[in-house]
Amino acid sequence: MSAAATLLTPPLKGATAHLAGELQAGRVYRREDLARLSNAVDRHLRELVSTGVLKKLAQGLYYAPKQSNFGPLLPTDEQVVRVFLRDKDFLVFSPSSYNTVGLGTTQLYNSTLVYNHKRHGVFKLGNRQFDFRVKPRFPKKLTPEFLYVDLLNNLGELAEDHDAVLSQARNKLMSFNQPRLQAALGNYGNMATRKQVRKWIGG
Repeated sequence: MSAAATLLTPPLKGATAHLAGELQAGRVYRREDLARLSNAVDRHLRELVSTGVLKKLAQGLYYAPKQSNFGPLLPTDEQVVRVFLRDKDFLVFSPSSYNTVGLGTTQLYNSTLVYNHKRHGVFKLGNRQFDFRVKPRFPKKLTPEFLYVDLLNNLGELAEDHDAVLSQARNKLMSFNQPRLQAALGNYGNMATRKQVRKWIGG
């Protein structure tokens, strides 16, 4: 029996208890995953949520809390997004990551960007908000060169002094690995960003 099933208060019985015993603590589930294990999945889900064995993230999306010494652990963004998208090909990051590039950006953001090939729009999953954006290409992990390019792509959306950021971007341009920067520019830069950076390089 799973760790999640040990948390039942009051004890569940019959088919609901059997479903609870199939859960893996820390795992995110879609309703259809659990429907294969139940002959009355919606009723069983209501019982499991009411007892805390499952937590509801969104319509049709649940997770089985994993316990720590400090209480139940939330699933990672990557776990939630993987199950939500039914895909492993995505990039999750916060716009606050732009602050690491050294272009003078300082704002902190509560939203989380998800670059992917399937879904577009803002979705609340659990207590977190995810901004899904369909992109033809994105790296498997963040690099300074990608963040530099992506920051310029999205500058119009950011709560920053745009002219100051552009000035810093021009001044810092040659401090980046140039082959990697050119690759990021070609792979991920929008037309305006590519034109701007090439103008700086040429000027």
